[in-house]
Amino acid sequence: MQISEQVAIVTGGGSGLGAATARVLAGKGARIAILDFDLQRAQAVAQEIGGIAVQVDVGDEASVEAAIGSVVDQIGAPRIVVNCAGIGLAARMVGREGKLSIDTFERTIRVNLIGTYNVMSYAVRAMLTLPPLENAERGVIINTASAAYQDGQLGQSAYSASKGGIAAMCLPVARELAQHAIRCNAVAPGLFNTPMMAGLPDETVAGIVKNIPFPARLGDPAEFGLLVSQIAENPYLNGEVIRLDGATRLPPR
Repeated sequence: MQISEQVAIVTGGGSGLGAATARVLAGKGARIAILDFDLQRAQAVAQEIGGIAVQVDVGDEASVEAAIGSVVDQIGAPRIVVNCAGIGLAARMVGREGKLSIDTFERTIRVNLIGTYNVMSYAVRAMLTLPPLENAERGVIINTASAAYQDGQLGQSAYSASKGGIAAMCLPVARELAQHAIRCNAVAPGLFNTPMMAGLPDETVAGIVKNIPFPARLGDPAEFGLLVSQIAENPYLNGEVIRLDGATRLPPR
């Protein structure tokens, strides 16, 4: 798909991987709608790239329906949908003094997995109103899994489960949407230089980087955005989960 002039929705686009992706797609001429829980951050990025910002709670169906509707009303139905919104809570299943983390598990699944499904559902419904492009393609969905879906660390059971669900539904969604000429892929990033990493002590980051074979550094969020753009542009790439991690495998802790 040629990205230029296409409407692209990026959830979680107010920071981190989402913001970088919005910048890359905007640089290729896409009209960007940034959906984020933090409207102020979304507006800042949108103003920078000439896009629009819409507040959304991806875990709430009514909020997603309203947000997608707002995008369609303002700039049209999307051809490209990128789900980057998510949370990375960590907790042991049974912690100190027998404290359970079921609430953490439920919240993580709600935001990361159900949130992705909510956005896909309403975005696809809008996408179906569009005619196919010259190459017969109608649109593409790109979801964010994580390297943790395959090698999650101690305390990441909720996060790994949510990202594993995103990876697992990639192929069946691609098969379902094939009849409508809509592709679905997912990216499973490893260790990236996001705001979450920026808050860690230097020695902690150095220890993390030791586990990355090459390039021996944290990933640049722009590299995530670059892969998203390449997926959008390659019409034969469908139903795949692609790790983007410098060949690293996460250690147990």
